[in-house]
Amino acid sequence: MDYFEAEISRFIWETKYRYRNGDQVRDSTLEDSWRRLARALARVDTQRGHWALRFFRNLEDFRFLPGGRILAGAGTEHRVTLFNCFVMGTVEDSMEAIFERLKESALTMQQGGGIGCDFSTLRPAGSRAHHTGTIASGPVSFMRIWDATCATLLSTGSRRGAMMATLRCDHPDIERFVDAKRDPRELRHFNLSVLVSDDFMAAVDQDREWPLVFPEQMLEGDSAEQLLRTWSGESKPLPCRVIRRIRARDLWQKIMRATYDCAEPGVLFIDRINDHNNLYYREQISATNPCGEIPLPPYGACNLGSVNLMRFVIAPFTERADLDWFGIEECAAVGVRMLDNVIDLSHYPLPLQKKQARGSRRIGIGITGLADALIALGLHYDSDAARALAARVMASVRDSAYRTSIDLAAEKGPFPFFERKKYLAGADVCALPEKLRKGIANKGIRNSHLIAIAPTGTISLLANGVSSGVEPVFDFHHRRRVLSEQGDYREFEIVDPVWKLWCERGGDPERLPRAFVSARQLSPRAHLRMEAALQPCVDNAISKTVNVPADYPFADFESLYREAFNLGLKGCTTFRPNAVTEAILSSADEPAVRHCCGIEREGE
Repeated sequence: MDYFEAEISRFIWETKYRYRNGDQVRDSTLEDSWRRLARALARVDTQRGHWALRFFRNLEDFRFLPGGRILAGAGTEHRVTLFNCFVMGTVEDSMEAIFERLKESALTMQQGGGIGCDFSTLRPAGSRAHHTGTIASGPVSFMRIWDATCATLLSTGSRRGAMMATLRCDHPDIERFVDAKRDPRELRHFNLSVLVSDDFMAAVDQDREWPLVFPEQMLEGDSAEQLLRTWSGESKPLPCRVIRRIRARDLWQKIMRATYDCAEPGVLFIDRINDHNNLYYREQISATNPCGEIPLPPYGACNLGSVNLMRFVIAPFTERADLDWFGIEECAAVGVRMLDNVIDLSHYPLPLQKKQARGSRRIGIGITGLADALIALGLHYDSDAARALAARVMASVRDSAYRTSIDLAAEKGPFPFFERKKYLAGADVCALPEKLRKGIANKGIRNSHLIAIAPTGTISLLANGVSSGVEPVFDFHHRRRVLSEQGDYREFEIVDPVWKLWCERGGDPERLPRAFVSARQLSPRAHLRMEAALQPCVDNAISKTVNVPADYPFADFESLYREAFNLGLKGCTTFRPNAVTEAILSSADEPAVRHCCGIEREGE
């Protein structure tokens, strides 16, 4: 059976996921790729034959889309990691430690993992070290070394790299960080995000001064003023020297202006991330993977898979249109076991990554094809009915995932970092249905975290171009550039599968129902409202880009980020076309240009 309905889908499989050993082709068909993966993951179960068949059925016809490294690497002879991304260890402020972390980052990227790094631990530019008296060049200067390393690895034929750099909003070099990518030649392999605290948002609202600080123990001389701060990489508050004070609103405006002009930096609401971390009792998070859907502790790893909602639509475009709710729950349940097995099957670039992954057994089950499914059900993306249905889907996926993880704990044991009383006191765990909480109390749970919504860029293209993650349909007809193995780009014409289905069923392509809405037809707030509807069911995070028109007023743009905070989101990322930003996607009448760490890399 030929599962490919689009040329780009076959190209993606051929170039990224089809198993070859030198000149020898091992996967003759797409089904061979699914069988290879299913058999590999079932090897860690006692009933191998049973689970290999269940896993294959889950993968078949693109029902469940595992992260691209899983699909490309599982069951092959290559010693590769099956994890897409990692957060690196704390970058301690010494030359020896900095270059040790750089080496670890290089080894991780060489094996195909994207990375996230928090550079807040590095002394501000111009400061003197307490012990050596050397003058610091600051976090941004060291980020350039990471950037050059990534570029060098790419030149050797390594997989396209992606990195996320974060910096605290109270670091003395925060303004340099915010403006770092105004020069289009700078840090092209990095995404940037500011770690924004609740205190900072309050200071912005109240128009207060904002202290920029750094741990006293790292600086030379005596200080006139100190404050206690829980600093990156530290479990307890430290005395921090106040380097200077600025107006909070001035810094906020600088962040917003840079984002408006350059699409970066993004914003991570870091206190909310930590307050809603199921492992709050042992982790202090200060970084995420490159696309932001998995906040992670040092040496944490991404292990992702998505339920393709379009495969569960019943009677599309009719009055009887609905979702196969049982099918969605079963797909998520089998997906949990698959991703849990990945943890035991995978190789790890570093021993500490293995220790962290097996200690928490963190996974991220999400959804893709949401926008296409809504259209097939006759629901406009920006409607209360669409948001209610999407929230119901996420609740079903979450509850199925947690039920499965509880049963896996009874079968195989809970994750090693599990502490029953503390885990049950976590904010998100307290919000679970009581039946699930009782299950955790009685049996434990196999995975510390279970839900994340990834962008699924490449794997959605593999699945015949289904709408990506929870994003609206980009356009019903557009061109798409994809990076080839030779390092150049191939361009494909893409027809959205739900539009194609409408036409195949006799629909008039010139008279589309109101539900056929694309990203450019939606207001930026429609994006935020959909994300906010899903966030309560997501214990990790959501990767979501808010598309903003080029002529969108700056005042309205700035208010989007305040609204994101007020809606309870864990972060916010926007994209507004302009002279500095570049895009991989383009409509039929716009040129396709490149953006660093762009969507062709997401969800691989």
